[in-house]
Amino acid sequence: MAEKTIEEVRKFILMVAAKQGWLPTRDESFLEDLAEGLRVNWNRYGYFLCPCRDSEGSREADADVLCPCVYARQDIETYGYCFCSLYWSSAFASSGGVPGGIPERRGRGPTPS
Repeated sequence: MAEKTIEEVRKFILMVAAKQGWLPTRDESFLEDLAEGLRVNWNRYGYFLCPCRDSEGSREADADVLCPCVYARQDIETYGYCFCSLYWSSAFASSGGVPGGIPERRGRGPTPS
């Protein structure tokens, strides 16, 4: 497994955002922290584990929290941003709002579609 560079992780974040119609957080310092977390997780586990989640020990057990996690779409639709605030809706980004805490969806029954 080849280690990821921070540049490769930044490209991944932008690719996901573009594909999903989202925007990355506008807080550049926080974006760098999240990118570094994804880089560390890739280099540690071999997959992009969400930077705000703990690993359950395997890719299979962590499948719901591979970035972007399966909860992101519902969180973004409901709150305007995902659990770790890496990805935002364009409406939230243009609102000038500041992300806050949102309820944890993991472990609350069936995975959202």
